[in-house]
Amino acid sequence: MGRQHWKRIWVGSAGNMVEWFDWFVYASFATYFAGAFFPSGNPTAQLMNTAGIFAVGFFMRPVGGWLLGRVGDRKGRKAALTLTVTLMSASAILIAVAPTYAVAGYGGALVLLVARLLQGLSVGGEYAASATYLTEASDPGRRGFASSFQYVSMTAGQIVGLGLQIILQRTMSDSALHSYGWRVPFVVGALGAAIVFYLRRSMLETEVYEEDASHAEERGTLRALWQHRREAFLVIALTMGGTVAYYTYTTYLTKYLSNSAGLPKQTATLVSFTALIVFACLQPLAGALSDRIGRRPLLITFAIGSTVLTVPIMTLLKHAGSFWPALGLALLALVVVTGYTSINACVKAELFPTGIRALGVALPYALANALFGGTAEYVALWFKKAGIESGFSWYVAGCAAVSLVVYVTMRETRDLDLARVRDRTDSSLTTAS
Repeated sequence: MGRQHWKRIWVGSAGNMVEWFDWFVYASFATYFAGAFFPSGNPTAQLMNTAGIFAVGFFMRPVGGWLLGRVGDRKGRKAALTLTVTLMSASAILIAVAPTYAVAGYGGALVLLVARLLQGLSVGGEYAASATYLTEASDPGRRGFASSFQYVSMTAGQIVGLGLQIILQRTMSDSALHSYGWRVPFVVGALGAAIVFYLRRSMLETEVYEEDASHAEERGTLRALWQHRREAFLVIALTMGGTVAYYTYTTYLTKYLSNSAGLPKQTATLVSFTALIVFACLQPLAGALSDRIGRRPLLITFAIGSTVLTVPIMTLLKHAGSFWPALGLALLALVVVTGYTSINACVKAELFPTGIRALGVALPYALANALFGGTAEYVALWFKKAGIESGFSWYVAGCAAVSLVVYVTMRETRDLDLARVRDRTDSSLTTAS
């Protein structure tokens, strides 16, 4: 693989790392800055208000998927990727400089809300823009390998965020973190976004997009997407099981090990940190494997594994008791999830013609994430509060079972020519004229 190809992979996926770093540090540092934006006296109410603003970001993701997917199809992949990283940088800067309640009353909370709206828009568009770019910019026989770096970069963002949190907790006092230390990760996020913006300014548009001859006025429109509604619903269905499993074993795992399994927080954090590093290394290997044997075998393996193993893994994790058993089980779960994460970006991009590819990936994926991925932790905590915590494991397994049906019945996409994927919108317009 040439130097230019590696550069495309890096530039195309780097935004995901910054994006997920920002997303992670907001959630993980909320306990430190919640008191800065709301009246003192009720820590629970402060956290609930902060969590409410966090949730707004998830609701904005489908909006971002629609707006930025439209930009990606009408103005180009480069334009969409540059815009997402601009929004990303702006949101991080706003949080870093937001005034506290003592200085501006609820004005600081308003700044925080605006920042989360921008962050939700950015996250909603970044995934599809980078998935489309990585898939189109790669050689046909390397699309699985190249697109696997999307989850490498996403996981890297979480790892860097987790690492920075560990460093700050060990080098700053608790009072300093509550006072001003929580602003540090958002400054880091803004600087990272600025670097990615600089890199993306010089990136080249994909040849597939430049050579596309579909009707310009129909590119990236909801009307055009409706012509491919079957593929759009397919994206939602194939995302359903994967996104729930991914959030369960990455975002929720630390809390589960700490609150349900009874492991010390430091041990639970170390388990997640170590497991995520191994998980990130697995992605290119599985992506390359899909280029040899196809996408469906990996997706089906994930779905069967997740359907059959989720309940036993979650049950054993609850009684792990120490670092090594917990790490072994977490790694087993993430190996299974790799069958989805390593290739889902290119599979979705391969389903759509060029003129609707960015929107076709962005909107249904963002909807599926808002409905299933973004709610995974809340569903888990609801089952726990109701006294039937094991019900969440069955929920995850059930979502994987639904996706299994889709994987078994869908077509193989590995050998499709992206430039010749059938465009029903174009053909219907030609027929009408």
